Formats: sequence, C-alpha cells, structure tokens
Amino acid sequence: MTKVKKNFIYNTIYQILIVFIPLITAPYLSRVVGASGVGTYSYTYSIVYYFMMLTLLGLNNYGNRTIAKVRDNKKELSKTFWSIYIFQFLMGLLMLITYGLYILLFDNSFKTIAIIQGLFIFSAMFDINWFFFGLEEFKKTIVRNTIVKISILVLIFIFVKNHDDLWKYTLIMSGMTFLGQLIIWPYLKNRISFVKVTSKDIIKHIKPNLILFVPVVAISLYKIMDKIMIGALSNVTEVGYYENAEKISNIPLTIITALGTVMLPRISNLVAKGDYKQTKKYIDKSMNYVMFMSLAMCMGLIGVGYHFAPMFFGSEFQKTGLLIMLLAITLPFLSFANVLRTQYLIPKEEDGIYIKSVFAAAIVNLIMNFIFIPKYGSIGACFGTITAEFAVMFYQAYAIRKELPIKEYVINSIPFFFKSIVMLSIIYPFNMIEMNGILRLFIQVFLGCLIYGLLNIKYIFSIVDIKKLLKRKTVKV
Repeated sequence: MTKVKKNFIYNTIYQILIVFIPLITAPYLSRVVGASGVGTYSYTYSIVYYFMMLTLLGLNNYGNRTIAKVRDNKKELSKTFWSIYIFQFLMGLLMLITYGLYILLFDNSFKTIAIIQGLFIFSAMFDINWFFFGLEEFKKTIVRNTIVKISILVLIFIFVKNHDDLWKYTLIMSGMTFLGQLIIWPYLKNRISFVKVTSKDIIKHIKPNLILFVPVVAISLYKIMDKIMIGALSNVTEVGYYENAEKISNIPLTIITALGTVMLPRISNLVAKGDYKQTKKYIDKSMNYVMFMSLAMCMGLIGVGYHFAPMFFGSEFQKTGLLIMLLAITLPFLSFANVLRTQYLIPKEEDGIYIKSVFAAAIVNLIMNFIFIPKYGSIGACFGTITAEFAVMFYQAYAIRKELPIKEYVINSIPFFFKSIVMLSIIYPFNMIEMNGILRLFIQVFLGCLIYGLLNIKYIFSIVDIKKLLKRKTVKV
C-alpha cells in the first residue's frame, strides 16, 4: 500500500473521530441539555472560534505546505518550524488578552460558559498538526485523537446529567482538546532540533500566512457566522436545530476533507519538484472519487434525513431533519471545490483565486442570511449556505478552466448524479410507510448502498483494483 493510500486511511479515521464522538453524544446531550443548551454551547463556541482562528491564521494550509517543501532538510525544517510556531504562540497570547476583554466588556448572557470556552484558545496556541501533516505523518495524530475522543465520550456520560451540567460539558470539550494538543508535542523530539531564529525569520512567514488567512475568515462568515447570526436574528433554540443538522451533514465531508489534507503536502512536494504530469494525474483521480462519493451521500441524506433527526436527537428536533436535507445539497459543491483548492490552487500558490472565491461567497451568504434568517430562522441560514458553497465552486472552476479540464470533470460526474437520483427514487418512498424508525433507516441505507454500488460496479472495481486483490488472495491460499 502506497504512503498516500495509508495516509488517506489514517486521515479518514482522524476526520471520522472528530465527527464520531459528537455523533454518539448528540442524542444524549439533545435530551439532557435540550435544544437551548446545545444552542448556547454552539453560540459561545462560534464566538471563541474566531479567537482560535486569529491564533492559527492560515497555518493549517500554509504550515502544511511550507513544511512539505523543506521536510528533506532537517536544519531548514527546524528553522522553519520554530519561526512559524513562535509567531503562532505570540498571536495566541494576544488573542487570550483580547478574549478576556471581550468577556469583561461585552458578554453578559453566558459568561461562565464563555470563560470555560477560553481553553480552546490555549489549544490553538499549542496546535502543531500542520507540522506533522506537512511531513505526511498522520498516524501520530490518530493516536492522539483516539485517546482524546474516547476520553471525552466517557467523561460526558459520567458527568453531564442535566441542563445545569452544561458548564461541565463545555469544560470537558475545551479541556480535553487542550490536553490533546499537548500530547503530540513529545513527537517533535526526533524530527527537529532547537535552533535560534531571528525576527526576520519570523516576519517572512507573516505575509504568506495572512494571505491564506483571508479565505479562512471568509469561509468562517458562512460556516461559523451562520450560528452567530441565527442566535442574534432568531434564537439559540434555532441554533440548536442547525448545530445538530451540521453534525450529520458534516459526516460525509470527513472522507473528502481527509483526501484533501493528505494530497496537499504530496502535491506541494511534487510542484516543488516540477512534476506537473503526476500532479494532474492525482487531481483527475481525486475528482472522480469525490464526486462518486459526495453525490451518493447527498442523495442518501436527502432520502433519510427527515425521519432520522427526531429518531436520533429526540422529537424536539423534528425541524433538524429538514435542515439535514437542505445542507446535504452542499456536499457535491464542497467536494468539487475541495479538490480544486487543496490539490491545485494552494500547492501552486494561486491564493488570489481562492481568496476571491470565498469572499464572494461570504458576501452572498451574509446578504441572504440578513434577508432569510429573521423570517425563516435556521432554514434561512441553509439557503445562504447552499448559495455560498455553489459560489465558491463556480468561481474557482471558472478561474482555472484553462489550466484544468473542468468541463471533463463535470461530464464525468453526470453519470454519478443520475445513478444517485435512481438510488434516491427507490429509498425515499419508504418515508411514506408506517414502520419502526430503526428498521426503516436500516432498509434505506442497505438498499441505497446496494443499488448505488451495483450501478457503479465498474468504477468501484477500478478503484479497488480487483485483479491485484485476487492475485494477492491466490498467493495467500
């Protein structure tokens, strides 16, 4: 198995763990702390997220890309790490002070929860995942995340018993995230050495880091700001509905995000070596794969979402089902754009296109939120998100249409689209039949996978490489 495939598997596990624990705890928390409790946590986290974001700036992409380019030279690697990290640490200190002033001067409604959320800023200060991603060493992150996520799961079920325990839930989430970042630091010992860096070494990373921070801000305007705007223009209960819908709609994205994170350092390294032929080959294969997956997941969520939400989260969350169905529409747009961004624009340092696309989307999203959230609440936020994700994809694809065969990618995706429609047309009618909710879900998922799999059997065989697999099994026998 190649390193790319191993890292894809590792990072898929990493991304699934990020979503998996909240998915297990969500039904319990929804019933214990209720929609208002879930909404309060989501609302306060959405605010502290901006301070975390300002601590890390564009490091998740910039640090990953930069480390990938110098990873073969230990001296340069060490110098690059320390010069980037010192800047990150100083930004963290500044954000801690600023967040303290925010709580002191502005936050009155949920002050205790907001104070506890401050631990997330500490976690951002010590977040060096970008370093290990740049080295293409994903296994270490998985070990760390497994320990942290399982600990979170156990602690929630032990200590969070009613609505008054919301502060305990917040402490568990923020405190364990901070601890998780500290756990990975000992792994640095054999990778780098301590070297003295000058202010000039630090300053040279600021501008390119800030350039990649701009799209992070823009994306947050239609990812995180949605929840803040729902809370401000509607109420925290609507935030609770939206929060749980996002938990479900984000699950399919784990596979897409995993692929993008793995491919970014690999392609950055290939671009640095001038191997553009292999780069295009990776992009072509990735695009086919993500569209194959995302269209199936989109139609699958539309097919099961409405009845799944109240069954999973409780009857109070019936509205969440409709939100899941709406947010599912964004999956193909997100997937298409993710490949263009992580496997072409960022490795080739065409950051301008990336920045313009997400800013255009952010503006569209904010306008639609102001129009629709006051009247439709969380449903209005979904309208804005769908439009924003389409805008990102369209702009990026149009901007590089002469550099990559965008038309070919779209044409190749059409068969997957129609096959996913066939799957949806077969599983959706089960929503009209009175039956046990778990049984209905099982039938829909089983039939959906079977039908879509059979319709795409030729493509699946090409991915798995059946000939090689059979040969391997024959040798074992």
